[in-house]
Amino acid sequence: MMLERSGIKTGWRHRVYVIIFEADTPLGKLFDLSLIASIVLSVIAVSLESVASIRAQWGPQLRVAEWFFTIAFSLEYLMRIISVRHPLKYMLSFYGIVDVLAIIPTYLAVFLPGTQYFIVIRALRILRVFRVMKLVLYMQAGNIIMRAMIASQRKITVFLFAILTLVLIIGSLMYLIEGAENGFTNIPVSIYWTIVTLTTVGYGDIAPQTVLGKFFASIVMIMGYSIIAVPTGIVSAEMAIANRRNSPVRELRTCNVCNQRDHDAEARYCSACGTELSSPQPDQGTTSPSA
Repeated sequence: MMLERSGIKTGWRHRVYVIIFEADTPLGKLFDLSLIASIVLSVIAVSLESVASIRAQWGPQLRVAEWFFTIAFSLEYLMRIISVRHPLKYMLSFYGIVDVLAIIPTYLAVFLPGTQYFIVIRALRILRVFRVMKLVLYMQAGNIIMRAMIASQRKITVFLFAILTLVLIIGSLMYLIEGAENGFTNIPVSIYWTIVTLTTVGYGDIAPQTVLGKFFASIVMIMGYSIIAVPTGIVSAEMAIANRRNSPVRELRTCNVCNQRDHDAEARYCSACGTELSSPQPDQGTTSPSA
């Protein structure tokens, strides 16, 4: 009897896990599409509520919609915690934190009474736009970009360190060339001018006045065009590699222990932690480890 009850509970949790975390079943696809639509609609409601004229006319309806989405996302968050094998690990993960940030401001508005807190509550409610970050989890192209950014982080870090060094040198030289009488009052101000010029923003609040300073500024501007292309090329190359590695059947399997999503449909074990993966088709009679 105990084993039978355990099997029932395991099967229920497993079916919930497959629906919420997998995307290769009809119910899983329907859940993902419904969640994406809810996220988009909730963000639209938040944006409309920030418009004074719309809030004055449709304020009650927008608040009802906000509570509807908050309760729906709260139930989704609870179901995710129940279905995963290690709830605390999911709660401390990136998307787990985003889930909390997406729902907690509405509850804070209830438990923080007093008119002196209204401004704070309004600022906290802006955190609801974190819901849009949940969309990244359901976008295959977004996952490719994320993997490309992670793979590029060392190269970009080295690139940024080189740029900071270059900016410090150029700023110091411009301070020596122009001086305080031309607006370059100190090295930090000169570094600010260098960053604005090197990124081709060009606010124009500070400009070189001497011939040598203008000549040096022209070189910095030309350098800016070539420097901007470097991180773009790094990320583009990594995106091409990630795209070649990606196949139509990837991004559909999720490990219920570490939440790693990059698995082929025929994969049996997680590539990150080695846990046996759940069956992509639970109705085929294949059993999986207990959730």
